[in-house]
Amino acid sequence: MNTENNNDEAIDLEALKNDPQFQENLKLLEKEMRAQRSIAKGYQLLDAKLLMEAEQEEINELFTFIVNEAFDRLSQTLSEGGRFDMSDPEQWATARAVYEHGIQRYSENDQKGAREIFLILYYLITEEELRDAMMIHAAAVAAGHDFDSFIENLADVKSIDPNDASAFFITSFVQPQDILLQMFAKEVAEGKALLAKMEENSKTTGE
Repeated sequence: MNTENNNDEAIDLEALKNDPQFQENLKLLEKEMRAQRSIAKGYQLLDAKLLMEAEQEEINELFTFIVNEAFDRLSQTLSEGGRFDMSDPEQWATARAVYEHGIQRYSENDQKGAREIFLILYYLITEEELRDAMMIHAAAVAAGHDFDSFIENLADVKSIDPNDASAFFITSFVQPQDILLQMFAKEVAEGKALLAKMEENSKTTGE
C-alpha cells in the first residue's frame, strides 16, 4: 500500500515537472519576486525548486537573493529605528532568512557572528516568545555551547510541529524559557548591555 502511495507521489512530481502551466507559474513567481524584491516570494519559489529537485546552482542563486535582500532590509530597519512586525509576511520572511543565516554561522563555529545575529533578532522582534528564544540562542553561544551541544542539550527539536509557520525558528527548549533565561542571567545581562551600547552608538552617529 505504501509503495503504491509512493509511486503516486513520484508520478505527481514528474507530472508537475512536465506541466507547462506549472512551469509558467514558477517563471511568473520569479519575475514578481525580483520586481518586488520579495523575500516571501523567494521562499515560495525556493520551496517549489527544492520539490522539483532543481539544479544546485538555481538553489544557491535563490539562497543568495534571499540572504542579500534580508540583510539589506535588516540594515534599513536598524537605521530607521524600526522593528519586525511578525504578522507581516514579508517582515516574517526577512526575520526567518536572518535567523537561518545565524544558525548557519553557529553550525560553522562562527560564535561571534552567530551571537550578534541572535542578539539583533532579539532587539528587532516584538513577539515575546520568539524574542526570548533569540536571547536564549545568544546566551547559549556566549556560555560556550557549540551548535551540536545547543541542539542536543538545550533545544527541544522533537516538539517542532512542521505545520506551524514559526517552526522555522527554534522556540521550544528542554526547560521553560524563563528558567533558561535565569540560568543564563549573566550572559543575558551581557547581551542586553551590548545592545544598549549598539543603540547608543547608532544615536550618536545619527546626530
